This record gives sequence, C-alpha cells and structure tokens, in this order.
Amino acid sequence: MTDSLLPISKVANTGAEKRALSYASTIFNLFDNVLSTKQPADRVIANYFREHKKHGSKDRRVIRESLFGLFRWWGWIQQLGNHKQEEIFFSMLASAAQLENHPWIDIRDGWLAFSMQYDAAKPLPIPISESVNDKLNTFQQFSNIHTATVEQLLPDWFWQHCAIESGLEKQLLVQAMSTRPPIWARAQQASRQVVLQKLSRDNVEASGSEFFDDTINLGHNSLNLNQVAAYTEGYLEIQDLASQVIGQMCAPQANSQWWDACSGAGGKSLQLLSLMQHSGIEGNIIASDIRTHALTELLKRAKRSRFNHISIAPWKTDLLPVKASYFDGVLVDAPCSCTGTWRRNPDMRWIDDSSAITEKPELQLDILQRSAAAVKVGGELVYATCSLMEVENQSVVAAFLKSNSHFELERLIHPFTGETTTMLTVWPQQADTDGMFVVKMRRKR
Repeated sequence: MTDSLLPISKVANTGAEKRALSYASTIFNLFDNVLSTKQPADRVIANYFREHKKHGSKDRRVIRESLFGLFRWWGWIQQLGNHKQEEIFFSMLASAAQLENHPWIDIRDGWLAFSMQYDAAKPLPIPISESVNDKLNTFQQFSNIHTATVEQLLPDWFWQHCAIESGLEKQLLVQAMSTRPPIWARAQQASRQVVLQKLSRDNVEASGSEFFDDTINLGHNSLNLNQVAAYTEGYLEIQDLASQVIGQMCAPQANSQWWDACSGAGGKSLQLLSLMQHSGIEGNIIASDIRTHALTELLKRAKRSRFNHISIAPWKTDLLPVKASYFDGVLVDAPCSCTGTWRRNPDMRWIDDSSAITEKPELQLDILQRSAAAVKVGGELVYATCSLMEVENQSVVAAFLKSNSHFELERLIHPFTGETTTMLTVWPQQADTDGMFVVKMRRKR
C-alpha cells in the first residue's frame, strides 16, 4: 500500500485530540488508497493490519469502522468538499462517526474540533435514531447541505439499472443498505439446537431463524471463529441468510449428483451436502472454478466439516470439466456485480461504476450455456447471482431460455414473503440479509 499523507497543520491540546489526529492520518491513508487504487477496502485494511501489528483491538476497531463508515455515508459526506483538504476530511470523519453512532465520542469530538463545521455552541448529539430519514436530518443540520437526499447513498448508475421505482421501496432499500446485516451461519453435522448449545458454552450469543431450521443468527458482535469450538469442529458454517436461500431453492434430494459450476470457496457446495444429509443418504458434489486457490480453500473447509462426498474439477479450458448430461442438478452461481453485498462492502458502490453491471451479462450467459450441458434429462439447472440488477438476472435467464427451449422455469416460493414466482429476488430489506437472485429450470428432453 502506498502512503497518501493528510497534510495536518492542527495542534493537539489533549490526549483525545492527539489520538484523533493519529487515527485521522491512518484512516486517510487507507481511504485515499481505496479510492485511488480501486482495491476492495477489506483487502486494503487487512494488508495494513498485517504490516502494522502495533495496533490493539480498540485501535483496529476505530480504524476499521471509521473507514467503512466513510464509504457507507459517502453519498452525503462527499458533498462537504475535497477529502484531501484537512478541515474537510475532519468534517467527514466527524460526520461518519455521528451517523454511525460510534461510541468513541472523545475521538469524534476531536475530529469535530479540527473540522470546518466546528461550533462549540452546537455540540452533536449521540446516539441518533437508526432511521435513515433521521440521519439525513442530522447531516443536513450539521453540514447545512439541505439538498442531500436518501437516494444519494447509492450511486446514480445503480438507480438507472435497478428495477425499483416506488419511493417507499427505494427508501426501504437504502435503509437496509445503510446498516450492517448480522452474521448469519448454518448448523451442519448436528441439529441447530445442539450447535446453539455448543455456542452457548463458548459464551457466543446466537439464535435461530424462523425461515430455515438450520439457520443461526450470530448478531453483530465481532467473533474470532478460531476460538469458537462449534466452528473449528465443523458444526458451524458462516453463510449469509440470502445465500442460504440458493441452496434451499436447489432442494437437493438424498443420494443425488450435483455440480457446483462456479463454486468459489465452496459455501454453497457444503450447504448442498448438508441439505442432502437432512434428506437421508448423502449424495455427491463436484465443485468447479477457474481459481485454483478457491478450490483449495473449499477442500480445507470440507475437511473441517467432515464432508467426504465432495471432489473438485477445475475449469482449465472452455471444455466442460465434468460429464455431459450426467447431473441431477447443476448450480451456476455466476460472477456478477455483487450489488447485493453492498451492505457488507459499502466501498464497492463508489469504486465501481456502471461497467460492473454492463460487462457481466455476456459472460454470465456464456457460463450458463456451457454448464447447462451437464444437466441430465429431468434434471435441474439453478442460476443465481448476488446482484440486484435485472440485466444480470432476469435478462440473462430470458436470453438463455430463448435459445434453450428444452429447459423450462420451475415455480418457487419466496421464503421471506410467501410469494410464488419463477424469478426470485431476495431484497436486503426483507429479512436483514444481503441481496440475491435465483431461478430454477428443469430439462425437459
């Protein structure tokens, strides 16, 4: 990571102000690097902490949450001006801390004292409501920018491609996108109740979900999973609830043969095996990806989870890496813009542009076409993305079906709304999750 130094001229008079200046310099360096290199913020900050081991857990929390807070509210706070100007950046930090309800009030007040908005007669309140409208009002009062709107928290190009038109639905989506979802997980190799008991013994707060009988909600607390026995022993797998919908829609039967054509590190492969166990006899999964390091990670996770019925078949060429017309089910979790994961990765909405959406559909259709050849007659083809964009979802499926009449759409029941549909979109505001899209098709002949 290259150093991008904030030109600080301010003089600290208290210990809190000294810490505020030190944090500001570090956060500016990270923030400016993300904007200039367009590397994901979680990667940039992970590399930073790997190189700077001096930071304790509190320092790491202040730096990490302040960095992501800047990106979460960037649609508003970028209107304060050029972030490379000292007083403006302090205003941005103070704004983000206020909007996030961060508990380090002394640090926030230090940033505020150095900012262009400082007014000793008008201290900022904390906390404020989680309502995005209340936060908007607070920002407008603090900044005197009364033209700020809720929709600005997502980039213009998002709204140009997003199918939502209702003002209320837009507000609900932005409200969800402006908060962090809980850590969702699954129980495997044991009942959810048994896994919850294991978590309780490690003093980990957790609860079940009304939607699926293996889903576990771990809340918003930071966890060192390597110190959680349920995880190290393979009984707990981290997987967002929206992502779990994909496996549930696949609904693999006992002793069936499935191919996970774009497996990545294998979260859905493990879920499919776990669901097969619920049905009785365990089936078999073959997982493929063009990234060999992801498949290596999959095998590590499978070993930790004690799943033996999984093998890998890397995509090495354009040729199908598995048998044609062989599988009961094929899952294509296609590469996409990942707009559905913006709650966890708020930086991506500002370092990406519309090309993140428009460049993907051709590739997605190509992968879907190739993978369909592996489905046997009567078998199922599942297409999924973590995108909220119609051009990556419904449009790709429509293009596939137009040239593949031997496949037909299956009807699905939306697990969060009860709606019956053939094109299932999970919106983040429906169940405090990421966003996902999934369809299931059956090969007729």
